[in-house]
Amino acid sequence: MKTFREYLKLLRVKQWTKNGFLFAALIFSKSFLIRMYTFKVFLAFCIFSLLASSIYILNDIRDRDRDKYHPQKRNRPIASGKISIKTGLTISFFLLIISLTSSFALSTSFFEICITYLIINLLYTYFLKNIVILDIFCISAGFLLRVLAGAAVISVSISQWLIICTILLSLFLALSKRKIEITLISKNESDLKHREILGEYSHQFIDQMIGIVTSTTLISYILYTTSGTTIKKFGTTHLIYTTPFVLYGIFRYLYLVYSKERGGNPTDEFLSDIPLLINAIFWLITSAIIITFF
Repeated sequence: MKTFREYLKLLRVKQWTKNGFLFAALIFSKSFLIRMYTFKVFLAFCIFSLLASSIYILNDIRDRDRDKYHPQKRNRPIASGKISIKTGLTISFFLLIISLTSSFALSTSFFEICITYLIINLLYTYFLKNIVILDIFCISAGFLLRVLAGAAVISVSISQWLIICTILLSLFLALSKRKIEITLISKNESDLKHREILGEYSHQFIDQMIGIVTSTTLISYILYTTSGTTIKKFGTTHLIYTTPFVLYGIFRYLYLVYSKERGGNPTDEFLSDIPLLINAIFWLITSAIIITFF
């Protein structure tokens, strides 16, 4: 049982929740009413999760020596030595072949996005993660590609506003993660051995970027819900009433970051913080009801 848990940790199954962004186009194109489309996006979610896991393993292998200096990451299967590098490489290669082959069979455009995601993440793992600001943009690109992948697999177009909102929201999460990481550094300087790039960031610099991204995220979402294209597409002006959920979600996350020093792992926060999770569910249900019935 212990070995099985280690393999689940190796795959970072909890991180698969990020791939929920693939469902964005399905929901906001009203295609969730079509069973075949829903099934295709679910398959894409599974395929993308396997692809992401293959990259996570490569990242763990690459950073195994640095992770030993991190209080949490040193317990990862590769860094702790519970799973060998050879085994990790084998699993990563196996997942990579399965995910890319399946993505090509599902949709050529989806396959192309998967290849793009793979290339960007390999560049991030071996090079870009050590370049200030670009490291954050790479994380943001991953979320955007998830949204585009969900649209590609069912051949629907998505609003430019939705793309902008995705970019800004993902930047907000990435910057919040950096905020917590540099907070930990101020308490334990050995964390710099884990990732030297964190030394390029300061609290003031991060706070300024978070302020900019937070404001533009809220404004962009409001403009999206009130734009003529959105109203024409959904036949309703009521999407504006979902704004309070977005406001609360962002403010709640800022509270966790600044008051509780949490947010280093967005996935864990969304799964463990009950108010944040309930708010996300209410936003999803409200949006679906407005799009479907109003």
